[in-house]
Amino acid sequence: MTEQERLAQLRPHLTRRAELFWLTRRFFREQGFVEIETPVRTPALAPEANIAPMESEGWYLITSPELHMKRLLAAGYERIFQLSRCFRRAERGRFHHPEFTLLEWYRAGANYLDIIQDTEQLLLFLAENTLHTAVLNYQGRQIDLTPPWDHLSVQQAYLKFAGWDPIVAFDGCRFDDDMALRVIPSLAPERPIVLMDYPREAASLARLKPEDPNVAERAEIFLGGLELANAYSELNNRKEQMWRFSEEAALIEKTQGRRMPLPQSFLEAVGHLPPAGGIALGLDRLAMLFCGASSIDEVLAFTAETA
Repeated sequence: MTEQERLAQLRPHLTRRAELFWLTRRFFREQGFVEIETPVRTPALAPEANIAPMESEGWYLITSPELHMKRLLAAGYERIFQLSRCFRRAERGRFHHPEFTLLEWYRAGANYLDIIQDTEQLLLFLAENTLHTAVLNYQGRQIDLTPPWDHLSVQQAYLKFAGWDPIVAFDGCRFDDDMALRVIPSLAPERPIVLMDYPREAASLARLKPEDPNVAERAEIFLGGLELANAYSELNNRKEQMWRFSEEAALIEKTQGRRMPLPQSFLEAVGHLPPAGGIALGLDRLAMLFCGASSIDEVLAFTAETA
């Protein structure tokens, strides 16, 4: 197949992708959100052992716009969203590409439950305005997007599908393996599933539940076997955030030999964050769902191999 033939074959999917992006912007503007832009290069990222960043002249290409967006929240912005190009090294596969597009939005005064409701309304809006139905047809499955979506706690999921309780006795390697091999394949494909309330050890930048500090107010959304989005009630305790980042940076240096500088400008802003909720949603995977595509390559004009 020639380059011209390949690109011509992708045209219906790329047209649908563009329509989804346009409608996403319309949805958030109608909800009173401000679209913002943040840097693609930064001197420091949130240290995350399971994410390999790309370097750029001693700085980093962003893996997520999260830290800059939260600095805007700390400065008094109340409803913000962004469609951001992001980069992660060593991520390539059917559902992964080293350069990808994230939709992130944040709301002051909200929590992860509010953000899940935003996501339900967004996907319903997109489906009704592109497909004229609330039902997605993806890879031979029908997925009903009608809210409210089904919720399942991480504790319930692991007890049911993996036979152990990660809240009582957390094991990081076992947790990740069982998530990929046991939990996700067991989730019902006919409805979106919201996996709720992660162990505190997997809290990342999410706050802990006031009534149960062993659990983080974090949720992941799955559709048709695809992990689509990751939502938090945002942590706004500077001391706690500094401790988490320091622990993660030490782990990265010990296991990978990489030294990660801490994002000081973000850490200075954390203490000024209002109570807020936020989410990162993979727009390439969303396009896959709405196009019925089996691979992320089918919704990208150019990949790492064809660029």
